[in-house]
Amino acid sequence: MRATARFARRTIEWLVILASATAILLAVVIPRLFGATPYTILTGSMPPAIKPGSLVVVRPVDPSSLSVGDVVTVQLESGEASMVTHRIAAIQYRADGQLQFITKGDANNVVDAEPRMPVQIRGEYWYQVPYLGYLSNAMTGTQRSWLGIIAILALVGYASWMFISAAKDRQKVVGRRGISPAEAAAQAKEAASEDDFETVGLELVSSSKAEAAETEGTG
Repeated sequence: MRATARFARRTIEWLVILASATAILLAVVIPRLFGATPYTILTGSMPPAIKPGSLVVVRPVDPSSLSVGDVVTVQLESGEASMVTHRIAAIQYRADGQLQFITKGDANNVVDAEPRMPVQIRGEYWYQVPYLGYLSNAMTGTQRSWLGIIAILALVGYASWMFISAAKDRQKVVGRRGISPAEAAAQAKEAASEDDFETVGLELVSSSKAEAAETEGTG
């Protein structure tokens, strides 16, 4: 019973570690490695594809390579921090030949009021982490970086502690049986040798009996 409870507890602990490490990897590490940017979705204009509270990661893109149906994050006003993540509904060219994009939220009935210019495109949607945006939105960029570093160190330390604890538990179990791990291995090897010896002995005895029987039959 105790062994089952201990196994269940360890399983839950490893699942928590795995989930936490995955969240940090997706929200902090991967965006930094690939020059992507995480944004928090606060409105309900993109369900069911992207729900409020999700952390979306967008990667740099050449606006000329975009197509209708792509999801992009655009800057609403030059010099402003406000962004919106919507789907491209149409691609047009103005009279002067300038490219522009018509965007629309999946849950909205009409397209956005203003066309989007290439300079407003901050990136193309790459992936999302549901609900993590709420936590990310509550922190600054520096705080997110420090939190990622601290969390990674904590997870590594905790995982190391679990490995050491598991090793000590195994030693305790062997110790309660009165032998050390090295002695247990030696005894197992010795037992295997004795089994081999007994097998050889039985074969020799059987051979002797067979030879004796043949001699008697000849006589």
